[in-house]
Amino acid sequence: MTSEQRQLRQTVMFLRTSFEAVQHSIAGRLEDPLPCWMDTSMLSMLSRELTRCCQQAKPLFAPAVVEQLFIASQQCDLLLKQCPGVLNSAVCYRQLSAIMLPLSSALQQIDTPAKRRWPWQKL
Repeated sequence: MTSEQRQLRQTVMFLRTSFEAVQHSIAGRLEDPLPCWMDTSMLSMLSRELTRCCQQAKPLFAPAVVEQLFIASQQCDLLLKQCPGVLNSAVCYRQLSAIMLPLSSALQQIDTPAKRRWPWQKL
């Protein structure tokens, strides 16, 4: 793994942990029917970083990793369009899970090297 790949992997890990922390911060209000008033400035910053990761990952990682990062970015954009005050805490919690799932998948794919194939083997 190159230093650029390691650095981008660390950024993806930071993003995953950050979204998880946001999700844990609203976990206590899951039964609350009132709208979730999340800090959209922090969410916007995380979204920009996630978008940057998507762009930087294209030449560094396999298409499957890039696709997972793109899905996470799209889910984050969807959450931003609905914040603040449109979603209740339970829906917001699930939307954060929809961001973290592809981030976790991307990390798993980064950490698991592709199976080596011999030139005469078919894909």
